[in-house]
Amino acid sequence: MNNHVDNLLVFILSLALMVAAACAPSKVAAPITGQEEVLRIVDPFSVPLERDDLPRDLLEEALTNSLSYYERLPEDTTFKFGTEEVQVDRIKRSLRTFLFLLRDTTSWTELADKVRENFVIYRSVGRDEEGEVLFTGYFEPTIQGSLTPDEHYRYPIYGVPDDLLNIDLGLFRDEYRGVRLVGRAEGKRVVPYYTREEIDRYGKLAGNDYELAWVADPVELFFLRIQGSGRIRLLNGESIRLGYAAQNGWPWRPIGRLMIEEGLIPKEAMSMQAIRRYLKQNPEKMSDIFAYDPSYVFFQAEKGGPFGNIAVPLTSGRSIATDSSIFPKGALAFIECQKPVFAKDGVILGWVPFGRYVLNQDTGGAIRGPGRVDLFWGNGPFSRIAAGHLKHTGSLYFLLLKE
Repeated sequence: MNNHVDNLLVFILSLALMVAAACAPSKVAAPITGQEEVLRIVDPFSVPLERDDLPRDLLEEALTNSLSYYERLPEDTTFKFGTEEVQVDRIKRSLRTFLFLLRDTTSWTELADKVRENFVIYRSVGRDEEGEVLFTGYFEPTIQGSLTPDEHYRYPIYGVPDDLLNIDLGLFRDEYRGVRLVGRAEGKRVVPYYTREEIDRYGKLAGNDYELAWVADPVELFFLRIQGSGRIRLLNGESIRLGYAAQNGWPWRPIGRLMIEEGLIPKEAMSMQAIRRYLKQNPEKMSDIFAYDPSYVFFQAEKGGPFGNIAVPLTSGRSIATDSSIFPKGALAFIECQKPVFAKDGVILGWVPFGRYVLNQDTGGAIRGPGRVDLFWGNGPFSRIAAGHLKHTGSLYFLLLKE
């Protein structure tokens, strides 16, 4: 390797260390020292599999979508379930068997009995080594927008810029396999890509024809990037769907944390709705608050969807996002948590426990470690409210067919 490439690699690795340091939260759980510590086999009778609260057709839809993902994979693909290295064929048989049992039974209790007989159940160690998992929610927003800018629709939604570089360090040396960085070329150097502030406040991408659409509300646009996908309702009544395409490589920093630390919103009152309300009541502080989060998402137009990280449509209430570096993508899971009870006007009256079969079909920048799950609520006003207020603890289990 010549000196120029060596110097470039040293720079990139230094950047990787800086980004990793920036990503580190101020308070972290005990480190995961091995995959076997992420999932542990539990007694199937300790899991309330009879408590599923949603229609069966949604579960069948989500199962079929995950199966389509597995069908695309090479037969030698493997996934980790605790200490086991599991071939993709066994996971496909798991989903097919579960789908057969779902169709062959008439009640959740009958299905639970069959599952306990035929499946191994693993529980996430959670964020406390005792199985406690923090659940949050996300949804597909709909925003009024335009394909052309004017005085009203003046906030752009960008597609992927031509100068965005995705660098696979594993191509340089084997010991860096799996390490990726995002940046841009500046002369003969690779530098970090533009931050949110540089893009939004200083217009670093303006005038390059990267705009996909324009919206009028910068707060809704900010949350569109947080959600990762959404619909833009045009003036003629039609809609376009935008999905996640790329990210600028900077670590996500939650503006809610900043607003709590600065006393703008009390911790006990923090929610997506509280953040929206504060920003719209204090527009002069909006740019500074947004700049706290340097992460920036770029979009692409999509047909169908919204899609998760395994390129299959997400199913309302049946798709979850987890840390894809430690949990098996596409796999069948069961969750326990709490859900809101709504009044007719959308006000949350309270929270009640629920259980539910789900499929692990997505991931997210803030979803890291064995103690985090993001539940997809779909679209519509109630989905937005539920996703914005869900911040409750529960349990996460994965199911695998016995050999």
